[in-house]
Amino acid sequence: MIGSGVMVARGPAVEVQDLTATHQRHPAVHHVSARFEPGSLTAIVGPNGAGKTTLLRSIAGLHRVDSGRVAITGANPRLALLPQQSGMDRAFPILCLDVVLQGMWSKLGAFRAASTADRDRAQAALEAVGLGGFARRPVGAMSAGQFQRLLFARLLVQDADLILLDEPFNAVDARTAADLLAVVRRWHGEGRTVMAVLHDMDLVRDEFPHCLLLARECVASGPTAEVLSAANRLRARRMAEAWDEVAPACAA
Repeated sequence: MIGSGVMVARGPAVEVQDLTATHQRHPAVHHVSARFEPGSLTAIVGPNGAGKTTLLRSIAGLHRVDSGRVAITGANPRLALLPQQSGMDRAFPILCLDVVLQGMWSKLGAFRAASTADRDRAQAALEAVGLGGFARRPVGAMSAGQFQRLLFARLLVQDADLILLDEPFNAVDARTAADLLAVVRRWHGEGRTVMAVLHDMDLVRDEFPHCLLLARECVASGPTAEVLSAANRLRARRMAEAWDEVAPACAA
């Protein structure tokens, strides 16, 4: 079981039950079970190709689950996903303020124009991530770090109860990473449930109380210090070395 925070949680509990998901019928996540408590802050770690992104997308409902299930508690909790930057097209001609306003899609819909209050809220989100003067700047003119700040601003206006982050600090400078980590701490302090796919084990140990170590199967989950033991990390590495990339889909 992955532990809970000490604050009054507004975020939901998430339970992954015997989940298997595949890519082109080959197992990417295999019979994984784990529970994320309301308001928990959890790092999802493991070797390259361990299924971390697939697990996150399965929780978000964006990747088909072959077997098992994901259960999210609460009455219609709001969910937000930050995908990897490498999978995003920044060539589309759109201004920073409009990207942030996309986070209000559930409120605005396709035809309702953003109000002055909506724009003020989007501007405040830009300022909160250090982009106060960027409202009219096209996204194609931004650095990787600035663009990641922009995506965090969009998450801020979504005001989600469950926040899923896929490599949120990848390919950004140390200052940007520190500023964005402060936003993650804020979400955790507000009792939201936060999960992040990460590779920096020092960061995980220092900042994330709970951890799920994945190697297509669940190696361990729980308090970070226990999960990242030498024995567990060795087991994950050996499981990765034994992977069969053309293994058939599991029928069990």
